Amino acid sequence: MAEQSIGSRVKGSITGLLKGTGGIVQGATDVARDATVTALRDASDVATTVAGTAAEVLDGAFSAVHDTGTGLVRTVKGVVVGIIQGVGEIATVTVGVISDTARAAIKGTGSIGADVTKVAAGIAEGLITATKDTGVGLADGAVALGRSTISGAKSLGGDVIGTASGTVSGAIAGAAEIGADLLTAVKNTAKGLVQGAGEVGSDIADVTAGAISGAIAGAKDVGLNLEDAASAAAAGALEAAEEIGEAAVHTVRDVAASGVGGVKAVLKGQTDTPQA
Repeated sequence: MAEQSIGSRVKGSITGLLKGTGGIVQGATDVARDATVTALRDASDVATTVAGTAAEVLDGAFSAVHDTGTGLVRTVKGVVVGIIQGVGEIATVTVGVISDTARAAIKGTGSIGADVTKVAAGIAEGLITATKDTGVGLADGAVALGRSTISGAKSLGGDVIGTASGTVSGAIAGAAEIGADLLTAVKNTAKGLVQGAGEVGSDIADVTAGAISGAIAGAKDVGLNLEDAASAAAAGALEAAEEIGEAAVHTVRDVAASGVGGVKAVLKGQTDTPQA
């Protein structure tokens, strides 16, 4: 009998989890980690194999979710953590690994017709949580996360506002889970989102508004000051905008000044903005 593919093995294991009563997040983490380690251990060139492995693992997980009709966000969170842990057992986790995993997760969401805006938070929470035990710093990981999720959402024709919002709120949840600095997570995720928007031609005003909205929503969940969170998101968006051009800077400042969700982000300059 031919050996099952990585995706088939992951699908079978995740299906069992979703039909059982155990913890889906931890179970999915274990399945994805083991599958990733197995695939990479036999690879002749780990660096060029990681992206394909992540895609196969996620495809199997998404297929299981599609067939069972449940557990999407929890499964995605667990799987992305497991992929990063698996890579870390065999090789060095880099910013590129974070990006590849985020892109594969967004693509997999689209492959089963799921709402990217709902899954973005799970992807972000998982990947930010996973940075704790890697050589990738929180700031760099958050930027990579933001850039990859917004470009992925754009390629699927998804709602970039909702995706940006979910990504930032998920990043806050992930940072809170590992005891990391919340404003660093907010600022750098927003920076990555706007960088990504500039690269793929998404509306910078929409992405900035989504990032600030997500910062506010995430802040409410963890007891973070709402204005501090909104201002950190705006500060990150502004840093990215300064790399894009003057028009982008004006756009970010206008969004911050107009207020999002009844909360105005303070942007008088970087020194006057809560520092992450």
